[in-house]
Amino acid sequence: MNFPEALAHGDIKEVFKDVFMVTGTMRNEFFGSIWQFSRNMVIVREEGRLTLINSVRLNDAGLAKLDELGTVANIVRIGDMHGLDDRFYLDRYASRNGSTDSVNFWALPDMGVDENSTSAPPVNKLLSIDGEMPLSNCSLFVFETTKRPEAILRLDRDGGIMIACDALQNWVEPDEFFDAATIEKMREIGFFTPAGVGPAWIQGNEPQPGDFERLSKMSFKHVLCGHGEPLLETAQADFKNTFQRLFGIAS
Repeated sequence: MNFPEALAHGDIKEVFKDVFMVTGTMRNEFFGSIWQFSRNMVIVREEGRLTLINSVRLNDAGLAKLDELGTVANIVRIGDMHGLDDRFYLDRYASRNGSTDSVNFWALPDMGVDENSTSAPPVNKLLSIDGEMPLSNCSLFVFETTKRPEAILRLDRDGGIMIACDALQNWVEPDEFFDAATIEKMREIGFFTPAGVGPAWIQGNEPQPGDFERLSKMSFKHVLCGHGEPLLETAQADFKNTFQRLFGIAS
């Protein structure tokens, strides 16, 4: 099977104990033109088993580093607008482990195929608020008003770590994975905003304030987003201010 190629990416970095993040490249056509920008994959290790969230295909050297961390056991899609590299990881690690059911693929009900994918990976674990989780001490926030499924994972450690996809972003400035034309377009739209809510995600999903009122009541200190830098220590207060500004939610 042909998979999307591995594009430029950085090193896998440990943000918290056994919680890692790697930043890579997304390049595709959006709104009638080619865009190139960065995206993040989060890796969580538990007892030698790895869970990949917001998958980003790594090159051979990156895959070797990933394998040094542990054995890939879970692929988790929490945003409907991501998922380009899910099938690559499912195929690679099912083949390496010798069994198609040795790697679980988690997604929300009704989560569709990313527009850049040729076929949908088989989902064998559905994410739900009261259901089984891919990680221990983990809970799920699900947006209820969006047009496309989206969720956030909360790890109950280090004061609360939220792992988001497109809804919560922390693009402060463009990084080395952008091209110049995309930087210009994204500056005009307002993507580069600390503790932001993705402008394209808002446009495509039309979320209502009630979702963010529920989200603002959750307790957390840190957010690892699908786009941008980790937001550490002050994440809850920073995002509450954003929700107030965009949706009128009381801080």
